[in-house]
Amino acid sequence: MAKGKVSINEFYCKGCELCVSVCPKNVLKLSETKINEAGYNPAEVVSDDCIACTSCAKMCPEVAITVEKIG
Repeated sequence: MAKGKVSINEFYCKGCELCVSVCPKNVLKLSETKINEAGYNPAEVVSDDCIACTSCAKMCPEVAITVEKIG
């Protein structure tokens, strides 16, 4: 199975949690400790189980997520 690396631009993330809701591997969650410049808790990567499906990037209304296929 493919592997992926998720990158989140915290500056643009508004913490809507749409990416979290569509990830089949529970790779993302909203940060409980970080707050970005706009005052939102941005999404963060919490697992390396990404399968490069790009569902999170496609769902993000702020285009704050990129997924790189590795391996």
